[in-house]
Amino acid sequence: MDQVAEAAGVSRATVSRVINGAPSVDAKIREMVQRAIADTGYVPNVAARSLVTRRSNSVALVISEPDRPDNNSFLNRIFTDPYFGRITAGATSALRPHDIHLVVIPTDSTDHHQVVRYLRQGHVDGVLLISSHEQDTLPRQVHDLGIPAVVAARPTAPIAVSYVDVDQRLGAQLAAEHLLDRGCRTLATISGPLDIPSGLDRLNGYRDYLTRRGFSSVPSIEGDFTRAGGESAARELLAAHPAIDGLFVANDLMAEGALRTLQDLGRRVPDDIAVVGFDDSSAALDCRPLLTTVRQPVEEMAAEMAEVLMAHIASPGRLPRSVTFQPSLVIRESA
Repeated sequence: MDQVAEAAGVSRATVSRVINGAPSVDAKIREMVQRAIADTGYVPNVAARSLVTRRSNSVALVISEPDRPDNNSFLNRIFTDPYFGRITAGATSALRPHDIHLVVIPTDSTDHHQVVRYLRQGHVDGVLLISSHEQDTLPRQVHDLGIPAVVAARPTAPIAVSYVDVDQRLGAQLAAEHLLDRGCRTLATISGPLDIPSGLDRLNGYRDYLTRRGFSSVPSIEGDFTRAGGESAARELLAAHPAIDGLFVANDLMAEGALRTLQDLGRRVPDDIAVVGFDDSSAALDCRPLLTTVRQPVEEMAAEMAEVLMAHIASPGRLPRSVTFQPSLVIRESA
């Protein structure tokens, strides 16, 4: 800093104010100092600055999934499911302009203690938490640490924490309405896991709308949000209810698997059976035919999570806040 100050012809204190973004510095002086920083190759000592600011300028994206018999399959889903990639991209886009780094931490209950210890040690300033399963204890543990946190989707337990979600029930209603408008009359659904709010809300939103439209019974089978799960669920569902002509699948990955099964069974889409997914992820464009789906704006939701988290970091006493985005229907070829 002394070298920068000498090169710019200013005091060391002025250099410090420029580095820390103080608004009181004259624009011309700021430009001189920044030019001197570039010329000297000076890089602020992040560790030293963190001792003063008590900030790490890092945020953790913790992805908590239920226990898996095969840990490789758990990690494979984390890094191949389009949903998680979209969350990461959206959060990064909001954090990068503030020079805040995102640390991605996948975990299941077997190593929650390691995650809690890492967070307690102050490596990050806050947490973006993806945790949806009913029995997951991590949201409560993070809450009890007192570290700023925002959860993706409504928490399963009543915790005073901010969260960002999409109107899941409305999204499922849009799918049901579209299938009926197409003329489908024997409707069914492959739901998501029913121990998470999104899976249950999408199933109930679909069924409730169809009940209001006069459908007393809507066949359903529970899936697991994977392609393989969609394939097997569709096979089982069609074996029990071969007359189905309209199918809502609770996420795009399962819908992609279901379309493979329908092709194997010789069912034409959408002529014999119309299919609607949920997410509008890259998987929807991998489907053949291209998948009609309910769009949840995941990137925008993740960016909002990051913005809410930064507000909590800046003002730790803020009350929890919830933000709900609206879904929309993207019509393609499958319905």
